[in-house]
Order: sequence, then structure tokens, then C-alpha cells
Amino acid sequence: MANQNRADIKIFLSFNRTVNGLLKTALGPPPGSTTTLSPAQDLTFRLESVKCLVRIIKSMGSWMNQQLRVGDFCPPKSSDSDSLSENHATVNGEEGIVPDYEMHPEVNSEFSDAATLEQRRAYKLELQKGVSLFNRKPSKGIDFLISTQKIGSSPEAVACFLKNTAGLNETMIGDYLGEREEFPLRVMHAYVDSFKFEGMDFGEAIRFFLRGFRLPGEAQKIDRIMEKFAERYCKCNPNSFTSADTAYVLAYSVIMLNTDAHNSMVKDKMTKADFVRNNRGIDDGMDLPDEYLGSIYDQIVKNEIKMNAESSAPQSKQANSLNKLLGLDGILNLVWKQTEEKPLGANGVLVRHIQEQFKAKSGKSESVYYAVTDAAILRFMVEVCWGPMLAAFSMTLDQSDDKAATSQCLQGFRHAVHITAVMGMQTQRDAFVTTVAKFTYLHCAADMKQKNVDTVKAIITIAIEDGNYLLESWEHILTCLSRFEHLQLLGEGAPSDASFFTASNAEADDKSLKSTGFPSLKKKGTLQNPAMAAVVRGGSYDSTTVGINSSGLVTPEQINNFISNLNLLDQIGNFELNHIFAHSQRLNSEAIVAFVKALCKVSMLELQSPTDPRVFSLTKIVEVAHYNMNRIRLVWSRIWNVLSDFFVSVGLSENLSVAIFVMDSLRQLAMKFLDREELANYNFQNEFLRPFVIVMQKSSSAEIRELIVRCLSQMVLSRVSNVKSGWKSVFMVFTAAAADERKNIVLLAFETMEKIVREYFPYITETETVTFTDCVRCLITFTNSRFNSDVSLNAIAFLRFCAVKLAEGGLVCNEKNKIDDSSVSVKNSDTSDGQIFTEKDDNMSFWVPLLTGLSKLSSDPRAAVRKGALEVLFNILKDHGLLFSRPFWKSVFNSVVFPIFNFVHEKKETLIDDDQPSPASRSHPEGSMWDSETSTVAVQCLVDLFVSFFDVLRSQLPGVVSILVGFIRSPGQGPASTGVSALMRLAGVTWEADFQKVNGERSFLL
Repeated sequence: MANQNRADIKIFLSFNRTVNGLLKTALGPPPGSTTTLSPAQDLTFRLESVKCLVRIIKSMGSWMNQQLRVGDFCPPKSSDSDSLSENHATVNGEEGIVPDYEMHPEVNSEFSDAATLEQRRAYKLELQKGVSLFNRKPSKGIDFLISTQKIGSSPEAVACFLKNTAGLNETMIGDYLGEREEFPLRVMHAYVDSFKFEGMDFGEAIRFFLRGFRLPGEAQKIDRIMEKFAERYCKCNPNSFTSADTAYVLAYSVIMLNTDAHNSMVKDKMTKADFVRNNRGIDDGMDLPDEYLGSIYDQIVKNEIKMNAESSAPQSKQANSLNKLLGLDGILNLVWKQTEEKPLGANGVLVRHIQEQFKAKSGKSESVYYAVTDAAILRFMVEVCWGPMLAAFSMTLDQSDDKAATSQCLQGFRHAVHITAVMGMQTQRDAFVTTVAKFTYLHCAADMKQKNVDTVKAIITIAIEDGNYLLESWEHILTCLSRFEHLQLLGEGAPSDASFFTASNAEADDKSLKSTGFPSLKKKGTLQNPAMAAVVRGGSYDSTTVGINSSGLVTPEQINNFISNLNLLDQIGNFELNHIFAHSQRLNSEAIVAFVKALCKVSMLELQSPTDPRVFSLTKIVEVAHYNMNRIRLVWSRIWNVLSDFFVSVGLSENLSVAIFVMDSLRQLAMKFLDREELANYNFQNEFLRPFVIVMQKSSSAEIRELIVRCLSQMVLSRVSNVKSGWKSVFMVFTAAAADERKNIVLLAFETMEKIVREYFPYITETETVTFTDCVRCLITFTNSRFNSDVSLNAIAFLRFCAVKLAEGGLVCNEKNKIDDSSVSVKNSDTSDGQIFTEKDDNMSFWVPLLTGLSKLSSDPRAAVRKGALEVLFNILKDHGLLFSRPFWKSVFNSVVFPIFNFVHEKKETLIDDDQPSPASRSHPEGSMWDSETSTVAVQCLVDLFVSFFDVLRSQLPGVVSILVGFIRSPGQGPASTGVSALMRLAGVTWEADFQKVNGERSFLL
């Protein structure tokens, strides 16, 4: 072992000496030292040393790619898929003939009608032909079977065929169900909806669901299937989770647990505690019970979910490619929010592993070569060589203008970035990327040379080839692209973004800026403006605004160099620049999140520039979001979390023009996103519209608030059928607008609200019934509008309309989303009356905010609003009171009706007659300012209601009498006379009811 350790140390020391020796040669003799080499020989030695270093790093990268199979996990091309399908289809014979089938009833009936055995045989052969074709090309097989009338043309018929027919290739079934075309998508929905998950445990349900097909090998297809499964499970088990989002995330977690637990290549198995911890907070921010998650863990670990078709491929290849093929490797970190990747083997364990390999294969001769297969050995090699290589490439690139030397250095940088990025060596990767970015000289364009333009090309190549591994380094690359685009615009003579934001500039200035070509740069007035001069002067790489702190005019030499270098940049076209952003849709799940984070950070710096705000990265954010909008929901949610924070932050910017531009960009994205269908029980649309809510509530700019109301109005009215869960955000925005201090914002919001309630009310509760409550609260806020009484009165009328819809059963969403009745105040009601909730009480919780809101309006200082609210409130109770149970009526009187008359029992407050204020009214301006007309209306409505439902409300008689006595004792003649007449009417009704009761009992005795 001692000899082996010495051998190991010898190997690393030898490699270390080699690299450092090449570094010294590449840097040349130290200053002041003597050398026998001629200058030409010295340059040759230095160049050859750089070439050697490049070959070393390149060979390391090639070996790493071979060991890690980097690039082997791209989605298979159509030809590959075809061959794979054919292989599966020919398992049972050359023609793919399959066993007999479990025929559908319609098939059996058709067989029974067949006149001859030959007809039966022909039918069966044609059906087998369709099945065989399906096993090679699913879509063509389905088209053939439909055209020959072997199956029906409806999605339900095709789904039944896929679910019940034996002989179909399960891999092809999964592939077909995952398609995004309209008909296969409808078939998939029908297929999932055919499952009955009622009463099933989640683990049992997903096992039952996956037994009929194999999950396809594309993340997008898996996502569509699992999204629909989650919706169906929640629909069958409405009380299982807070929303379908929870089931959706948990489904992915279960699939990943299944892979982890039953894959022999996974050494560090996930424990039950790990599984529980990884799923913290997935139930809308809350935790699922540990016992529940533990039971799922036990089920999956003890009994594997068979998801992958048997294959003759080596086990190691299957193990390495499974998660990557499914796209789950990156998603795993997104689901479980892991921010740090485990290193590729701890140093001690790795060294022991290598030593064991050496010991097993070592012979007596010390000249034996050892084959190492663990790619983690590269970590040690990179740790030894990265510093010398960085120094050699940097010094050579900085000091030499030789095309061959600079080209070798740039190759070395590219290979070094590739290795350090793939190996997850963040410090080394960032060092190489930052150095390359600095050598672009885009921050001081006047000093650029051809080698710097070549460096720009190199950094674009790095972005495209190694984008999946750059993570935080994306910020440096996107900063370079931002600066490059800025220089391009200057070269074309295009107006700056600052002039775009300040639209009030003189048109003459705009015309001069819009002239194209370099001659516009040569105009003294153009180059000597502060923003332009700052770009020409340049600055340090790390300065957020190039040259902003410099002062003075630029020199003619700087101007000439700058213009000449802009010509050099013409070698790089817009295609290369835009390709990076279009290529973002090919980044893996983790990489795209890192890319978006970096892009938002660069955009923030652009927009916050005090002298020259720019929108390049902001426009690219909209483009990138559009490119990646079709990613699976888990990944898109992470992307949107980043974008949402960005839009909110910039939307609240003090620069009004920037904020307006950002909110309009958000509107564009939202319009595109609302084109996507949202399944029931999900919350995607609401999350997407939430930035509008936050900015609306926090912005101090009336212009921004008005813009948000206009944006929401446009989106809702043009995409009303797709708003779904987004109604919650819509009503929150309009609620904030209803309380706004600007009259035009209030009226604009109410105009849209009026149209929504009148014409689109069924859409409001289509997905979630709780949005009915949000709608009611919004209308109640409008009733308090101080700008226009018509708005308040119309809002009250709409509340009555909402009550009618509620009474008619207009809340059509499934029962899962209904508010728990325990949240209603009737939970403490007296049960001595023998009444319990019936099915009619299911929606009682939705009456509470509506009735309470109208009750509070009875104290509004405006007489018309007070009267209107009282009339509507009591009309609602009178018209729909038959729907209320006895306990609910008790709650209504205690929390809605009696509080209206609270002031009657307070000695210091008295009713006033003929609109004459009293001392009490001055101390309680809202609670006691009732004129005689309002008092009369209130008392009459109370007695009418009590009389109409006397049998149910008899227990509330003492409270009603107490209110009437309070009116009678009032010093005002009007309220007192109103109280007397109401009490007499009440007494008559009570006496008549008691008389009938006594007569009834007497007849019974007789």
C-alpha cells in the first residue's frame, strides 16, 4: 500500500510538473533574465507550449465526454423512433402479428352479425393489421382503424380501444397519449377521465394508472399526461389536496422515488426522512402529513411501479440514461428545490477507490498503464492545471496579436470552460468565463482589435455549446451580448432607448438619430452628447454603466478608433446574437432557470441606468418566455417565479417610462399565456396575473395603476373563457381600483366589472367557486365609492344579481373548492332545535360576505345608498330565505340583521327626525345618521321578513321586540310611531299564530 501511495503521488506530481513547465515556457523568460533563444525561436517555443496546454485540456474534455456520455441523451430523431417501434412491433413475428384481443361490445356485436366464418377472419386480420400499424406508427394506426370503421371516431372510443385492447405496444400507447396535437390530446383526456380513482390512495392510484402504458421518453409528453392525471385524481378525491398542483408535484416525486429505490446503479438510496423533507410545502405552502408521505414511500419502496419496457441494453446505460431520457434529472432539483449539487465523490472516497483499482490491476512492473473510468479523477487534474492554463491563455491573448496564437488561446478557453462547467467546478468555470468576457473589450470598444472580435465569437460558441452547464456564468455572457447590441445600434445610427423613453423629445432630434450608417456618428453633436461620449471613452469591465464616471470630450483619435472597430463587429451578425436566445428552448430544466435569472439581472442593470436606460434584455425576456412557455408546468413555474419578481420590481420603478414599458411587456406575455388551456383545480393563470395585483396595490403612480386596469380589462374581455383561476387576481386588481383615489380609475374598473357580471358571470365560478366571494367583495368595495353614487347603487344591484345566481345554483364548480362550512358563524349555533345542515347548506358560506357587506352599507352616510342597501338586503333574505336552514337563519340575524339596529340600544345615540343632527350623530356620524324615511324602511323590512318566516324565526322574537321598543322610546315622533305600528302588527301575527297552535292542540286532544 505504501508503494501504491507513492505511485499515486508520483503520477500527480509528474502531471503538475508538466503543466507548470509548459506554463513557464508559454510565458517566456522572466524580465531581466538572459536567454540563448532568438526572438523568433522564443515565439515559436511559446506558441508550441500553448498548443500543448490546449491539447491537454482538449484531451481531458474528450475523455470526460466519453465517460459521462455528454450529448448522448438528445431526444431520438424520428428515424430512431421508427426503428424502435418496429423492433417492439416485431417481437411476436415478422409482420407484427399479435395475440387475440379483448373485443369491445360493438366489435362483438359486429362479429355476431357476420354471415360467414370468412367474414370474421377478414375482420380480424384487418383489425390485426391496424394494431400492427399502431405498434409502428401510432397515429397512422389509429387513422387506419377509424377509416376502416374498426373503432369509433370519437376520442372516447379511441381511448376505450387503447385501454382495453390486448396486443398494443404499451410504449406506443404512452407515446400516442403524450402527443400535443388536438385529437391525441382529446384522446388522452378521455383515457384519463375513464379511470375511477375514488377512495384510492395516491400511490395506489398512480400505480393503477401506469399499468396500461409506458411513460413516453419526452419530458413534455410526460408532463401533459401527469398534469391530467393530477386533475382527475383531485376530481375523484376532492378533499385529498388543496389543489391539483399538489398532486401534480407529488406524482413527479413518486416517479423519481420509484427510479431511485429500484435502480441498482443508485448507491445512496433516498430514505423516508429524505422523501418527507423533499416534499415540504408542496400543498400550497403547507406540509402534507408525515404519516401520509411515509405510507407512500413504503408502498413504492416495497413494490416497484413498472414503467419501462424491458430492454436488452446494458444496465449501466439504462441507469445513466433513464432520468436524462425522461428529462427528470434537472426536474428533480426543481421539484425538491435543491440548490446545491452533490460533488462527484468526496476526495477521500475517490482516492480510496482509485487506489483499489490500482491495487487490483497493478503488476510488478512500474511501467504499467492503468485505465481509469471514474470521470471524477478530472477534478484533481483540473485543480492542478486550471491556474497555470488560465495564466498562459490570458497572458498570450493579452500580449500577442498573432492569429495562430490567439486562436489557440481561445480554443483553450473553450475546452476549459466545457470541462469545468460539466464537472460543476463553479469557481474555475466562472474564472475562465469572466476572463473570456473581459477579453471581448466590448466595455471599451475604442481599443478593440480583431482578436477581441474573435473572442466575442468564442463566447457565443460557449453559450450555445455549453449552455446547460453555465448556470451563474450566464450573467457574464449576457452582459457581453447586451453591450454588443448597444454598439451595433450605435453603428447603425439608431436612436438610443433613452430617446424612446423620453418620447417628448423634439422630432428633429429623432430624425437625426434615425439616420443610418456611420456618417451619423461623425457628427460632432452626436458624439459629444454625454451618453454617446461615455460609450466611446469606455470603462472597466465591471462598471455597470460604461464610462459614466468619466468626464471631458472624446478625442478625434478615439472617435476614429471607435468607428473603425464598429466595422470589425460587422463580422458578427444578428443571427448569431438572436440564436442564443432562440436556443434557450433547448436548455435543460435547471439551465433555463439560471439563464432567466441572469437575463433578468442584466435587464435590471440596463433599465436602472441613470443616463441611458435600455430595453434590449427586457425584450429578450419576453422572447425567451415565449420560446419556453410550452415547457412542463414544473419548470415553467420556476421560470415564472423569477420573471414575476422581476416584473414587480421594475413595475414599481421610479422611472415612469420604464415601468410603463415593463407592464406592457407583461401584458404581451399574459395575452400569450392566456391562450393556453388550464385544467380544473390548477392555479397557473392566477400565478401569472399576480404581478399585476402586487404592482396595482403598491404603485404610487396613477398612470401605472390605470394602465394595469386597462391591461386586465383587455385580457379578460378577449380571453374570458381562459381566465379560469386568474379570476382571483382580476378581482383583486379591480378591488384595489375600486378603492383608488383617482375617479377615472374607479370608473374604468367598474365599467369592466359591470360587463363581467352582466355577460360573463358563468365563467367566474367555472373553475373555483371561491371566486364568487372575491367577486362579491369587489362589488362591495365599489359600493363604498365616494366619487359617484351611481357606481355604488349599480354595485348594490349587482349584489342582488349575484344572490339570484347563488340561489339558482349558479356555482357550477366541483365541490372540492367550496369553503368549509366550519368557517361560517353558524358553527356555534344551538342544536337544541334538532336541525342539522342539509344539502341546501353546502353553499351557505357564500351568502355570508354578501349579506354582511349589505348590512354594513346600512350605515353609509349617503341616504340613497343606505336605503338601497337595506331594501336589497331584506329582499334577498325574503326571496331566498327558503334555502336557509334554521341554524343559518339564527346566524343571519345575529351577524347581519341585528347589527343594523345596534344604535337603538345605545343610550347616547338616538334616532333623529327630519334630518336634524343630534349630539349622538356627531360623535357617530356613520352609525346613527338615519333619517325618518330610512328608519321606516328598516323597521318595515324587518317586520315583513319576520312575518314571512315566522315559524323558522320564532326564536328571534325577543330580539325583534327589543328593537321595536327602542324605536318607540325614541324622542323623535316619526321613529316612535313607526315602532308602535310595527309592534302592533307583530303582536297580531304572534297572537294569530298562538291561537292556531292552541286550536290545533285542542283538536288533537278531542
